[in-house]
Amino acid sequence: MRLTDLDIIITAPPAPGWGGRYWILVKLTTDSGITGWGECYAASVGPEAMTHVIRDVFGRHMEGENPENIELMFRRAYSAGFTQRPDLTVMGAFSGLEIACWDILGKHRDRPIHALIGGRMNDRIRAYTYLYPLAQHDLTGFWTSPDQAAEAAADCVARGYTAVKFDPAGPYTIRGGHMPAMTDIAQSVAFCKAIRAAVGDRADLLFGTHGQFSTAGAIRLGQALEPYAPLWFEEPVPPDNAEEMARVARAVRIPVATGERLTTKAEFAALLRAGAADILQPALGRAGGIWEMKKVAALAEAYNAQMAPHLYAGPVEWAANVQLATAIPNLLMCETIETPFHDALIKGSLRVEGGFITPPDGPGLGIEVDEDLARAHPYRGDGLHLQMQEAPCDYVNGNAFQGGAPATVPEASGTGA
Repeated sequence: MRLTDLDIIITAPPAPGWGGRYWILVKLTTDSGITGWGECYAASVGPEAMTHVIRDVFGRHMEGENPENIELMFRRAYSAGFTQRPDLTVMGAFSGLEIACWDILGKHRDRPIHALIGGRMNDRIRAYTYLYPLAQHDLTGFWTSPDQAAEAAADCVARGYTAVKFDPAGPYTIRGGHMPAMTDIAQSVAFCKAIRAAVGDRADLLFGTHGQFSTAGAIRLGQALEPYAPLWFEEPVPPDNAEEMARVARAVRIPVATGERLTTKAEFAALLRAGAADILQPALGRAGGIWEMKKVAALAEAYNAQMAPHLYAGPVEWAANVQLATAIPNLLMCETIETPFHDALIKGSLRVEGGFITPPDGPGLGIEVDEDLARAHPYRGDGLHLQMQEAPCDYVNGNAFQGGAPATVPEASGTGA
């Protein structure tokens, strides 16, 4: 069996666009006619440029190869251009293609992917969700309203969720880590207070930041949140400095979680060695794929750390996350996004029920992709999947952060994951 054909679909979720401006789906076909689906997570180049990268990675390192040879193909891509170091764009391309290879292998053997990477460890996977506006909420005002966030959290708990994520702490800027405004700290405390009052001890609070703070600023913010006992403090400083993240971890009595912007075992291992994180959040469509993150899970196990696969993308990456989560012993939970479009794109073949995901028994990823639906929603914008604002933190007028990447405002500069 050999890999012969590649197809790439750039699909845009309809408004409000939770999951990003677009999703990069890849479809591989073998000489025996078996097809496999994967998803490449957001990259630092636009989707048109990324399609060329994906085609180059496939043609150079994978075309004509047996899809079983995951390790060989990974080493080719990882070493390309005399590098042998993490490369966000190349690994983003390879990761989606690698997921598709596992989908093919599972279909070829009529087994789910988790059965091929260690078997079923978890019969149910705890799910968590970001807080999104309810029907009665204003799309703009929601992101700075503790009361509306509390209503959304109570709704999630009523549907069975035992953990909810939110990130009211201010803008993500291209300027790197900043000291949070006192108004941002106060707003973050207000969100935690309102949500904790709404859910009590029925759900964990997952406090999201995305590397926007200086080390000292992250410590100030984290210590202010301690009375509400969040389960994690997500990516409090830029993700490429393990020693500074370790300083935050030592100073704040909230577990540090990070990983959505990291790729390969090399970057995750640096965090673990530094004592910088208790919870790792790989995005499988970027981090190197299923097999590479199985290795990272083993590294984390040795450091007594847990895995919580990240999702701010489409349901194909989610399905890959679930397959990995099913097979590892140190799973904490998996992120999920519930929208009609996410559900329709995989024809309802994977869902959250009562706050948990039941791993599918079907072959490969265990999903059925609606290819016609994916092609019927092409991306026609010119923004990236997620973007950061150029303007600095506003210490006078406040910082109204809008979560996600709503399709209604495709070029909004402040976006979150």
